[in-house]
Amino acid sequence: MHRFLVTASALLALAGSLAARPAEPQPLPERLADTGGGTQLITAEAPGTDSATGTVTWWDRRRGGWVAAGSAPARFGANGLADGTTRVQGTNTTPTGLYDLPYAFGIEAAAPGIRYPYRRVGEGSWWCQDNASRAYNRWVDPRPADCRPEEAEHLAGYSTQYARALVIGFNYHRPVRGRGAGIFLHVDGKGATAGCVSVPAAAMGRILAWAAPARRPHIAVGTTSGPTAITRY
Repeated sequence: MHRFLVTASALLALAGSLAARPAEPQPLPERLADTGGGTQLITAEAPGTDSATGTVTWWDRRRGGWVAAGSAPARFGANGLADGTTRVQGTNTTPTGLYDLPYAFGIEAAAPGIRYPYRRVGEGSWWCQDNASRAYNRWVDPRPADCRPEEAEHLAGYSTQYARALVIGFNYHRPVRGRGAGIFLHVDGKGATAGCVSVPAAAMGRILAWAAPARRPHIAVGTTSGPTAITRY
């Protein structure tokens, strides 16, 4: 009887200890309002809107749950993050929200095995950011006359950042003039970005090797909490 009482007491103590432990947090994608409907997702999370650094994680949906496939330190705009629905062009802020990833591009050739549509940068490749141009927020090659060079980005001029990149679908499908253009997931430069999300070159390579258009990957960009919390998107 004494041994039974000791054993029962030990089991009760163990049960109490387990009950006292906080529940494991759900994977980040499970806490998002939307993930885009696919089975791949990239999250780009910053501590706050004034942060220029954070974390990018790429996820796979398997057997009804989300599993992290990889993670890397991220950089954001020099002036932090801003709500993508009200962001103003030229503010050096990264737009928050949930976006698709239309295609990949790069100065370097596509690595073997990349499944994403991949566009190679040439000397005549520009990204038009001219609000007066019919090609606003579009790749142009060559640059049209109505897209002024001072209002466009010469892609070949960024050999490090645009070695390989993914277009983020911010303000892309129905562009709003003055909202912003040329937002990408690309390789780190020397510091914060002008509004893009960047990761180390090795991480960019892993993301492109992982991404599969048939699985409809999206990217969710946001902060840990507050009005631009990543969980709102």
